[in-house]
Amino acid sequence: MRLRRALLVCLLLFTGLAPAQSDLRPLTILHTNDLHSHFLPDSQGRGGFAYLATALRRELKDCRSCLVLNAGDSAQGTPVSTLYRGLPVFEVLNLFPPEVATIGNHEFDYGWQRLLDFERTAKFPIVSANLVDGQGRLLARHPYVIRNVNGLRVAVIGALLANLEAEVMPGLTGPWRVLPVVETVRRYAREVQGRADLIVVLGHISPQEEQQVLREAPEVAVVVSGHVHTGMEKESVVEGRILVRVRSYGEELGRLDLQVDRAARKVASWNWKRIPIRTADLAPAPDVARAVKAWEDKVSKVVDVPIGEAKREFSLADLKVLMEQAMAETMGADSAFVNFTGIRDTLPRGQILARQIWNIMPFDNKILAGTVKGRDLPAAMKEGRTIDPDRDYTLAVDEFVAGHQQAYLGTKDLQFPRVGPLHRDALIAWIQKKKVLE
Repeated sequence: MRLRRALLVCLLLFTGLAPAQSDLRPLTILHTNDLHSHFLPDSQGRGGFAYLATALRRELKDCRSCLVLNAGDSAQGTPVSTLYRGLPVFEVLNLFPPEVATIGNHEFDYGWQRLLDFERTAKFPIVSANLVDGQGRLLARHPYVIRNVNGLRVAVIGALLANLEAEVMPGLTGPWRVLPVVETVRRYAREVQGRADLIVVLGHISPQEEQQVLREAPEVAVVVSGHVHTGMEKESVVEGRILVRVRSYGEELGRLDLQVDRAARKVASWNWKRIPIRTADLAPAPDVARAVKAWEDKVSKVVDVPIGEAKREFSLADLKVLMEQAMAETMGADSAFVNFTGIRDTLPRGQILARQIWNIMPFDNKILAGTVKGRDLPAAMKEGRTIDPDRDYTLAVDEFVAGHQQAYLGTKDLQFPRVGPLHRDALIAWIQKKKVLE
């Protein structure tokens, strides 16, 4: 009987029918997203690159199975990025550094050619699998990379949201277009399957695309994402496949601890936590603090200038009202419209520095104005008002809204021939004139 069993086991092994033994390997993914060049902590002591670096290095200490990922939108958002067109953030990130990063929509804010400078500056690979030109050539050097993490082969595939043109000023994307996320991810996942023990998608994608990858790409074990600034309260899981995303501006560092079944090429168990970055809890990393100071000293004379006083804190919703009032008065318009997602920071109570307005409105968008009959006013401009259908009304918007009228105003036919100052400069001048915001 024993001989028969031994012969049966040998036969099964020889024919490949014996059940594979699980080979569990640890993997820790440390991740950030949407840093947006916020080198310095905010007014409440959250974030700051030097403090984020300290937290990251603490997690990396004695960790042989760690992989550091950045899910895009590193550039744009503060004066140092606006004035130097995004490059400083990649120089400072080299001190961390991430092992792999991907492209976000705001990396295009200085024109697509600037991405080539970002790639040359970064000492880490920037991957994107679905960003191509008309001939199918990739903008990024690599659609994916495979990292050996303590004997575990991890493929990291980059992905960018398909609706890129709606997120960027017209013309800045040049010849590049975005292929469907899930279809492209699955194609590259099949390509790397024989060479990888685990497949990770590093995506700067929409919430809908995140879920589609999770549900429709079974080859992918983990999705590390960015684009939505609020992050996630808890991981999303579908059949053992995991999606994670943390808060923007370096306010959190994500840590995803996995046990990976190499034989099955899937995650056996996981634990995800969000590590808050607080100046009260961490000392700044000296080398990163020096690099940040060097860059911030270059812009301080321009932006660390008092321009007024805020008697209270202004939320994003408060700022929308205030900014529309400033635009309307600047352009002599009857009304104005600001897209809510274009307001990038809040305004704390107390002295107002020009820097804070640069953070609120970092984009180099000019204000435009045009005239339209009351009957043709967009619905967003009619709310709470009595409109004369035959009267001419003057509307003010910025260049981004004018270029994406259908998305924000529900039309594509409005003309805005009058060109005003940069939105940011107009807001600073308006606050200087008012002196106090109630």
